[in-house]
Amino acid sequence: MTTDPRDELALAARVLAHHGLVTAFGHVSVRDGDRVLVTMPIAPARMTAGAVVDVDLAADVLPTGAAPETWAHLAVYRARPDVAAVARAQPEAAFAAAAVSTELAPLHGQAAWLGRRVPVHEPARLLRDPDLAAAAARTLGDADAVLLRGNGALTVGSSPGVAVARMWLLEAACRVRLATAGHTPRPLDDDEVDAWRAAGPPLLERLWHHLASP
Repeated sequence: MTTDPRDELALAARVLAHHGLVTAFGHVSVRDGDRVLVTMPIAPARMTAGAVVDVDLAADVLPTGAAPETWAHLAVYRARPDVAAVARAQPEAAFAAAAVSTELAPLHGQAAWLGRRVPVHEPARLLRDPDLAAAAARTLGDADAVLLRGNGALTVGSSPGVAVARMWLLEAACRVRLATAGHTPRPLDDDEVDAWRAAGPPLLERLWHHLASP
C-alpha cells in the first residue's frame, strides 16, 4: 500500500516537533514530479495532511497558503535533482554551532550521513525570496545538511522521514561539536567517512522509524 505523501509530510512535521527540533516554525516538503508539496506555516505539532500546499517547481510566485520560506525548498530542488525531500528546523544547538563554526566536520560516524562537511551559510537572513534561497542552496552544495547562521538549518533526503532523521542527527552533531570546544577534536578521515556513508541508507530509514515510533 502506497502512503499518501501528504500524510508523510504531516507525520514528518509532527516528529520534528515531538523531538524539540522546531517550535512554532518549521516545514517539510517532498518532490512530486514537477510539483512540490510543502507544509503550511502553522505549528508543526498541529500539522495534518490537509495543511499541505502544492507548488509548481518552476513557480516565480508562491501560491496562497505557502510559507515565504518555500523559496528555500524550491531552490534546493532546482539545484539538486537527487533530492526528494527537505526539512527546515531550528534546533537550539544549530544556532550555537553556527555561531562559532564556519563548517562542521564529522566527529562521529553517524555525522557522516550529513555529508563530508556541513557548511554554514551566511548571512543570518530569512530565506524569503528566490535570491536569498538560491544562495543558501549554493552553500548546501552536495552536502545533506546546511547550517543557516542565526536561522536554524536545512536537511535533505530521499524521503521526508530521512530528511527529518538527518535534522535529528544534525542537532546531535552540533552538540558534539560544542562539547569539544577548547579541545582539538579528531574528525573522521576520508576512508572512515566513505565507510559510514556507504552504510547509511538503510540505517537512516531505521533511525526514522525509531523517531516516528509512538
